[in-house]
Amino acid sequence: MSDLSVAGGHDHPAQQVTEAVVRSGVVAVLRAPTADAFSAVSDVLVESGITALEVTLTSRGALEALAGLRRQLPGHVVVGAGTVLSADDAKASVDAGAAFLVSPVAVPGLEGFGVPVYPGAFTPSEIFAASRTGAPLVKLFPASAVGPRYLKDLHGPLPGVRIMPTGGIEIADVAAWLSAGAAAVGLGGPLLGDAASGGSLAQLADRARRAADAVAYARS
Repeated sequence: MSDLSVAGGHDHPAQQVTEAVVRSGVVAVLRAPTADAFSAVSDVLVESGITALEVTLTSRGALEALAGLRRQLPGHVVVGAGTVLSADDAKASVDAGAAFLVSPVAVPGLEGFGVPVYPGAFTPSEIFAASRTGAPLVKLFPASAVGPRYLKDLHGPLPGVRIMPTGGIEIADVAAWLSAGAAAVGLGGPLLGDAASGGSLAQLADRARRAADAVAYARS
């Protein structure tokens, strides 16, 4: 498959973006008071093997950071927007170059911007309803409130739904979630640590490599 342009839905089908997210196995959730360090953090993540990044709109300067990452990072890396809570958020994110949109809940009106939308859901009914909207991935949130066994149980009656657990997942749990059937796993605080607020990038690289190794292990 040819390299993806991080421009996301502007250049290729939404399906290719989702496949790139799944291929990464881990979506790094970039959340900090300000997005100032996201550029340096993203370089480390990508070098360590994590090639799907989610810039949360709650971080000050998120849209500018997203646009910058789109120019900065290699073509096979997909960068999306997280905590997208309105159609206005969605439009601004796609205009800035977001390849996908992630929401912690089901928000009507995020579709139609030419990029895949991954809505948040928690109960079996919510997950089923989200998948019925055509969502290629449903974000199970907050995943730490349940566990990999919950995902296994869901996949019995809902085998066709691709689920991305996110929220409070530790690096040590990545392999268990993937083995239980997760399409990919969203990692925030446990992966980022304090790296986006002046913390050690070397320690971030170590955590990111462990996360990427966990993906490889679960899929071997």
